[in-house]
Amino acid sequence: MALAMSLRAAQYTISEIVSRPGKLSRRRALALARKIGACVTVLKKSEIFGDVVWLCVPDREIAGCARDLADHISWQGKVAIHSSGALGSDELAMLRRQGAKVVSAHPLMTFVPGVTPSLSGVAFAVEGDAAAVRVVQRIIVAMGGKVFPIRKQDKAMYHAWGTFVSPLLTALLAMGERVAEAAGVDPGQARQRMLPMVRQTVENYASRGAARGFSGPIVRGDAATVKQHLKVLRDVPGAGEVYQALARAALRTLPAKNRKRLARVLGQR
Repeated sequence: MALAMSLRAAQYTISEIVSRPGKLSRRRALALARKIGACVTVLKKSEIFGDVVWLCVPDREIAGCARDLADHISWQGKVAIHSSGALGSDELAMLRRQGAKVVSAHPLMTFVPGVTPSLSGVAFAVEGDAAAVRVVQRIIVAMGGKVFPIRKQDKAMYHAWGTFVSPLLTALLAMGERVAEAAGVDPGQARQRMLPMVRQTVENYASRGAARGFSGPIVRGDAATVKQHLKVLRDVPGAGEVYQALARAALRTLPAKNRKRLARVLGQR
């Protein structure tokens, strides 16, 4: 949805939305097609007239989707793109053998149902055939995005980076809600009470960097408080392990006073 809307806003014509044959897939494709003025075709029966084909399917289905499309249309002169963060452009090798130029272009952005983020200002990791890279670079810039090259062998690590800064960050905040509940804070209120601190933390990181934006008992070297935290967090399943892992990471990467005592409290050699 976000990609299609951003392409449309950038004045690109989207001729077809290709769906699976199932009713739900076709219904979703039709809803999107109405918003962007495209028609809907079905996989294995599609006649794709566009010069650029962008596969927006789960990672595990990219190679299979490419196989399904390979023999149904002429790929000479076409550019094929997929948006996996973890997989390289070689997932589209079947289309390359049919004459297409292939590339992977992954936006460093989070997507959840019901939310359509803008891609303006979003960084896209790009790798693939030189001709396809040039094409997708022009498209990304037209959408207001930013392009940076990545090597195929670095895709999995790049995707792990993205997982740290969004889904695992969400998991950490969810654990924070459980700790708040154990402190007697109503779960419905915990998120709203957390948000000012979360927003300021992100703002501090953005404007000052990790080291200068780091606060709390670890940077102060307050080992007694950290010890007390670990004690009470035994009552919240999983929370102590998360706290300990993050605190140990902080000792390795961020400023802290009283490191030796903190390391002993955290059980770190």
